[in-house]
Amino acid sequence: MKYMLLIHSGAVDEQGGTPQCTVEDWMAYDKDVRDAGILVSGESLADLVTATTVRVSPTGERTVTDGPFAETRELLGGFLVIDVPDLDAALDWAARCPGARDGGSVVVRPVADFGAPGDSGDPQGPAASGDPSGSGDFGG
Repeated sequence: MKYMLLIHSGAVDEQGGTPQCTVEDWMAYDKDVRDAGILVSGESLADLVTATTVRVSPTGERTVTDGPFAETRELLGGFLVIDVPDLDAALDWAARCPGARDGGSVVVRPVADFGAPGDSGDPQGPAASGDPSGSGDFGG
C-alpha cells in the first residue's frame, strides 16, 4: 500500500532558524529507503521565500500571496511516497526519518487509489479526482 510521508521541519527559533539534521543523516535515510525498494517518489521543497499561495473566493476571485508567513511554525520541507505492506511499516519508516527529530514531524497518509480513468474506481476520469490537467497524474 502506498503512503505519503509529509516531512515538516521543527519550529522556527528566535533567530529565524530551524533545527537541522545533518546532510549525512538525510543521505543515510535516503539510501535505506532506496535499498529497501519502497521508494515510489519524493522531493525536497525549495526555501519558503519562494512559495506562492493561491486562494479562490466563492465568487471565483483569485488572490495570490508571495513569500513566507510570520504565523508559520512548522514548514513542509518535502515528501516521500513509499510502498509498504501496511500502516505499521509506514509509521516505522516515518519514525526513522531525520525530519521527525529536532521538533519536526512526519505526517503519514495513505495515498488514495482512484484507478485508471474509466475504471469503476474513477468513473469520471482524472478531473473528478482533482487533477486539473486531466493527465491522470500529479507529476509523479
